[in-house]
Amino acid sequence: MSTWTTPTAVTRAEYCVIACAEAWRDNGEVLASPMGLVPGFGARLAKRTFSPDLLLTDGEAMLVGLDGTVEGWLPYRRHLTMATGGRRHVMMGASQIDRYGNQNISCIGDWSRPKRQLLGVRGAPVNTLNNPVSYWVPKHSKRVFVERVDMVSGVGYDRAAGARHHRLPRVVSDLGVFDFATPDHAMRLASLHPGVRVEDVQDATGFDLVVPDEVPYTREPTADELRLIREVIDPEGLREREVPAR
Repeated sequence: MSTWTTPTAVTRAEYCVIACAEAWRDNGEVLASPMGLVPGFGARLAKRTFSPDLLLTDGEAMLVGLDGTVEGWLPYRRHLTMATGGRRHVMMGASQIDRYGNQNISCIGDWSRPKRQLLGVRGAPVNTLNNPVSYWVPKHSKRVFVERVDMVSGVGYDRAAGARHHRLPRVVSDLGVFDFATPDHAMRLASLHPGVRVEDVQDATGFDLVVPDEVPYTREPTADELRLIREVIDPEGLREREVPAR
């Protein structure tokens, strides 16, 4: 019988894992495609707890189990069918993101003469127009949350008219959780991670967020969720490197 007991201190990184896991709540049997350590831990936690029907991929051609072992083959054609039919939920990164969810991972500055070249648009346009896409930002700042992205890679709500499967469920940063549940789909502060103030978030954001009268805190992990994060999913504590304690 396990003797594990719930510690009192939940770290910021662990709240971020919980917030990322919640992105896949009630998704059913969809392909979860997390990009990055904390989103990956979140997807695995969701599958182990409240979203057992999720399909996890190695990012290429295999379906994998919770420990990363191969459970099935995912042919490229089948993968594309899921991706273009709304049956995949990606959590991507963002070098820039604006108030309507337009994302940039391509370049900083004028695209014809950029100050910095990044990844390129890659699959971001197809992802955002054809299946739900959430975002993970490990360091919230005005350099990332900008008034207008320098180049649109992932498509936001103001550019997605007529896209059948376009949906941006949430943005998770090291400060809080954001969504677009507003009349014009402008970014809204949905929850604060414990220890963060509304003023902290707005000061680190390059545009005016929609802020409700009452902003809840990101939910507490259960004792079992903490045990899974610390002992099973990330026993090496890699999450704390991506989101250092503040």
